[in-house]
Amino acid sequence: MHRLTRRELLKAGVATAVLARSARAAVSPVYLVRTTDRAEGIRRGLAALGFPPARGKRVAIKPNFNSADEFPASTHLDTIGALVRQFQAAGAGQITVADRSGMGNTRRVMQQKGVFAQARRMGFQAVVLDETPMNGWIEERLPGGHWSRGVLFPRLLQEADLLVQTCCLKTHRYGGHFTLSLKNSVGMVAKDSPRDHYNYMSELHGSAYQRQMIAEINQLYRPAMVVMDGLEGFTDGGPESGTLVTPQVMVLGSDRVALDAVGVAILRMHGGNATISRGRIFEQEQIARAAQLGLGARAPEQIDLVADDPESQRLAERVRQILTRG
Repeated sequence: MHRLTRRELLKAGVATAVLARSARAAVSPVYLVRTTDRAEGIRRGLAALGFPPARGKRVAIKPNFNSADEFPASTHLDTIGALVRQFQAAGAGQITVADRSGMGNTRRVMQQKGVFAQARRMGFQAVVLDETPMNGWIEERLPGGHWSRGVLFPRLLQEADLLVQTCCLKTHRYGGHFTLSLKNSVGMVAKDSPRDHYNYMSELHGSAYQRQMIAEINQLYRPAMVVMDGLEGFTDGGPESGTLVTPQVMVLGSDRVALDAVGVAILRMHGGNATISRGRIFEQEQIARAAQLGLGARAPEQIDLVADDPESQRLAERVRQILTRG
């Protein structure tokens, strides 16, 4: 008779725990793994949380290609490659990687990063959202929010069967305070209108409600999965450069509020700046507004940290303590 190894017992325990937690709708599982191997971290996280059924489906991946600067300023191509391979193996149909840069020309950024070359090698489509004509955008008003005329959201992303987001772990010195999964959604909407050239990003960055407006964009979609690459991060500065730390962690989940709360806790653990270290994590304006809108967890108690090895379990316990006390 086959005797289960410790690793197999841990995996079995994680799988059973995740199934039990999924029955409690108010609890959001967030998977953490200490690793230096992105592909392994993504594989283990998807296995623990449950891989979204993908056979024949259109998959859209939203990275963080805000600029052409090296990771953690922008998404590492190994993260894109690992996600694409996972969905190809799961039988997905068309896989698209799409983004809009905030600090540079998107096509030039993606060219410099090597995204188009990777797309040719791996067989996915790379899309520059800035080049979308007006009929490729949906006008979303966001009633009750702080956007004066709403935003434009791409049909490409709305019509995808599975929308997967991958973000970095870093602070943001231009008013966002931090740029994790909620802030990464800003790159999904138009910078300006192809119809009348109204500049939505000027409105965002000139508003006293910038962090609430960031959260409000997230009402426009529900991710099948979010992958936060925290092998390295910025605890100050950002988004294109900053104080570099090496948390060596991959974080996965589908609740952006929970993911960002965990991300802020990890940044605090590594000496995060005064702005993100002040007060309780759920009082950070991006997180507070997103929770108010019903986009995810409303308190630390609604985040269930999942880990499948002893080192990752120790990390999860430290994160839990930071979430609970602040």
